[in-house]
Amino acid sequence: MERYLEPTAFFDYDQPDVRAWIETQLRGVKADPIEQIRVLYLAVRDGIQYNPYVFRTDPRTFSASYALNSGETYCIPKAVLLGAAARSIGIPSRLGLADVRNHLSSPKMIEWLRSDVFRMHGFIELLINGRWVKATPAFNRQLCELMNVAPLEFDGVNDSMFQEYTESGEAHMEYVSNHGVFDDVPHDFIVSGIRSAYGHLFEKDLPERGSQSLEQDLES
Repeated sequence: MERYLEPTAFFDYDQPDVRAWIETQLRGVKADPIEQIRVLYLAVRDGIQYNPYVFRTDPRTFSASYALNSGETYCIPKAVLLGAAARSIGIPSRLGLADVRNHLSSPKMIEWLRSDVFRMHGFIELLINGRWVKATPAFNRQLCELMNVAPLEFDGVNDSMFQEYTESGEAHMEYVSNHGVFDDVPHDFIVSGIRSAYGHLFEKDLPERGSQSLEQDLES
């Protein structure tokens, strides 16, 4: 179980900036693990903007500290940041990976990927009250409002995976395949999977999108 609690190059809660951020989020929060992880979940979900266009193969960009300092990233580093914060307060965590189909992705995003399947979607599993619970802090509140879906909540006890339907009843997300769970970020496995799914993005490495974000796609 120790491997799910230790800091790593990716789950780097031993970095001073990550430690300071965790302490700030938990200031005034009672010393209850479930209450603390709920607060940390919301801090990651809404404090770090979801932007899949910033994906890079550099291993450093998969770390908790990079997610925190960049202020915007995609599902995997956001999950890692929550997992690192959980480990710092004694809650074991592990990274889950799956492929998902997003029925409400922006047309520009589908055009960029040439697919409506998101390969290597990341979530975190937390060992709480003796069982592993799934949490998905990927989509920030503002983005959810643009997509007409309720922000994904997490009560610290029950699985929180995805918004299956929009508020108007349309299909939103579905899990296509599961790649398993990992005690650390399997960087090479993730990059290999993404390269095999979206090889065109690697013809000149990953294309720059400037300041483009998924929110800008949806607003345009």
